[in-house]
Amino acid sequence: MGKKRKITLSSINLFYLAVIILLTAGVVFPLGCVLATPGAKDFLAVFSSPVWRGAMLNTLLECLSSTTLSVLVGYLFAYAVVKADIPFKKIFGFIPILHLMTPPFVGGLSFILLFGRQGFFTKTLLGLDVSLYGFWGLLIAQVLCFFPIAYLICAQVLKRVPPSLEQAARAMGASKARIALTVTLPLCANGILSAALFIAVSVLSDFGNPMIVAGRFRVLAVEVYTQLTGWVSAGTSSVLGIILVLPSVALFIAQTHFMRKQEAKFAVVGSKASPLPEKKSSLPTRILLLFFCSLISLLILAQFASIIVGAFQKLWGINTTFTTDHFKMLGKFGRELFNSITFAFISAIFSTALASLSVFFVSRTDFPFKKYVDICVQIPAAVPGSLFGLALSLASNFLHIHLSALMIIIAMTVAFMPFSYRIISTVFSQIKTSLDDASCSLGASKVQLLSTVLLPLSKGGIFSSFIYDFVRGVGTISSVIFLVSFKTPLASIKILNLAEQGEWGRAAALATVLTTLTFSVLLLGRVILRIKTKKEIINL
Repeated sequence: MGKKRKITLSSINLFYLAVIILLTAGVVFPLGCVLATPGAKDFLAVFSSPVWRGAMLNTLLECLSSTTLSVLVGYLFAYAVVKADIPFKKIFGFIPILHLMTPPFVGGLSFILLFGRQGFFTKTLLGLDVSLYGFWGLLIAQVLCFFPIAYLICAQVLKRVPPSLEQAARAMGASKARIALTVTLPLCANGILSAALFIAVSVLSDFGNPMIVAGRFRVLAVEVYTQLTGWVSAGTSSVLGIILVLPSVALFIAQTHFMRKQEAKFAVVGSKASPLPEKKSSLPTRILLLFFCSLISLLILAQFASIIVGAFQKLWGINTTFTTDHFKMLGKFGRELFNSITFAFISAIFSTALASLSVFFVSRTDFPFKKYVDICVQIPAAVPGSLFGLALSLASNFLHIHLSALMIIIAMTVAFMPFSYRIISTVFSQIKTSLDDASCSLGASKVQLLSTVLLPLSKGGIFSSFIYDFVRGVGTISSVIFLVSFKTPLASIKILNLAEQGEWGRAAALATVLTTLTFSVLLLGRVILRIKTKKEIINL
């Protein structure tokens, strides 16, 4: 019995050591390569160049504008769904979630089909010969892309606003509008700020939209890529990446702080719902909010429609003859689709497994260096995808490891690991530590505690984490664009290349297939999770 105990302790130590080594090799070392690459002359060249100073100012302007407008749209949309008595609230509430689960390449491609020079809205409906490429086009594309994040955060905050405070204001004669501005809005301030910080990090990291839509409007996320691939200037690319990551890290730290502050706040002031009925918004307010939600929802649905319709047209905006030729030519891209699915599946397993082990060691053990593990797992959330792709590329060159498939899997694993870590941390925190004590008192080892108690009780969250990582991995662009090769093409990168070459029909057809695959996996995941939940209820 003593011998068996010794082996078990050794195995948990080996697991912990493996986690530290993997996080160091997959996160810390690549980022260290970025920091070590540029010299003083590279920093001097970047900061003395008006081109790069302009790119920095563009990035700042883009970040501030897109974040502000995304949060404004998200909050108004959430207020209309949660607080205002408008019709079709369930439908409106589902549309941002649907859009959030869409592969990232859909936004940029659909923007061109809708608002480009031959766009449906700009050319077909309005008859305008204009181009929205540049700042304004990027602003529209990013707001439509990121406002669902603000909607989800603000909707949760609005639901947790204590009804007693709003009803106390009503009893004192305040109007619905005044309550919304002087009671509801201030109580949502921390949530709104958290949403703004989260979106700001996402905007800084965004690669697909600027690559397709920004045109000559230079932003750092794209320049990190073009300087290495176009000019083979690793020093300049690294400096631009370092400049980009500094505000991202600061925003991420601030976002984490305010999220915790928000949770603590509502834990204190939260109260039970009052039996008083909710006062309806005025008719003009409801009409305005209904129009607003309808307009935003129409734009989102138009994005999906443009991709599907564009896949069946000869040439978008010029020759609208129905055709299936674009789908017939997808056989040439079978390798891209296979790689995207395979790499995303493998990386989703690794990402979920590594996040689960990290949560266990950080929250359920007293091993040393837990803070190091916690920081390493969450660092990728603050690192723009293009910079991390650059980091892995530099690390592979330094180590003379030229295995593109391995690097792509590592990039996907690390990119989505922070999200898995947060999901599984939340699930683990809901499991009482008394179960740990009971298991240990019965002689269970740490490995047995993890495998027979914590993981089975957390399988819903773990499964959701896996599905999310797989779906996002299938459509990822920024973190893998440095790593693809002729032998390891990906469907998401192919869509980006086809869009840049003006092959709208092929790009739309491939995007339709990949998006359909994404939602099929999501639907299958929900069905499996529901079946498992029903079985557990029956067994109980």
